[in-house]
Amino acid sequence: MKKKEYGVFGLGKFGMAVALRLAEAGNSVVAVDSDPDRIDEIANSVTCAMVADIADPDVLENLGISNLDCVVVGVSTDMQASIMATIIAKEKGVPFIVSKAENEMHKHILEKVGADKIVFPEAEMGGRVARNLMGGDFVDLVELSSEFSMVEMPVPEGWIGKGLRELDVRGTYGLNIIGVKHGEVLEVNMNPENPLEKEMTLVIVGKNVNLAKVGVEI
Repeated sequence: MKKKEYGVFGLGKFGMAVALRLAEAGNSVVAVDSDPDRIDEIANSVTCAMVADIADPDVLENLGISNLDCVVVGVSTDMQASIMATIIAKEKGVPFIVSKAENEMHKHILEKVGADKIVFPEAEMGGRVARNLMGGDFVDLVELSSEFSMVEMPVPEGWIGKGLRELDVRGTYGLNIIGVKHGEVLEVNMNPENPLEKEMTLVIVGKNVNLAKVGVEI
């Protein structure tokens, strides 16, 4: 699969995390921020890191923004810079633009100027934490779509001492166990005959309705 080329403009906590994760996956990442310290922090981890004003059309033009597959506008507290960077990316024909919003008014403006996806990272993380707290005794949950999720959860009491073959989780619940964690070590090719232990954590993927059958409420 061809790796994509991304631009991440604004390296706060959100932008920094996005840029590093994209780079770790082997993608080309152009990171831009007005703070030299942030650029120094990320320079060795991305394809290109540049100190610049993201609201300056000439700067983005020189970066070859029109050649990028996606731009993530990670700055939100400077609303003018956020809006201008989104407008410029749109005008230059970037296929997909993700912009971070500070509030509903900001979100509305970004929609008007062409952002394809708008995110409220803090609010979304808060919602995720709340769902985790309310969803039962599991470690972490990631919604892959409106219907599917991936969850890390302790071994259910009734599964302890039984192997994956005996449990037949796919046939019984319509779920896939993609890994078993021992502390921080993830094993993805576990012997299906080996019994599950109480201290283990299961990594499970499946439909939300099926995850509910093992106690995960989403």
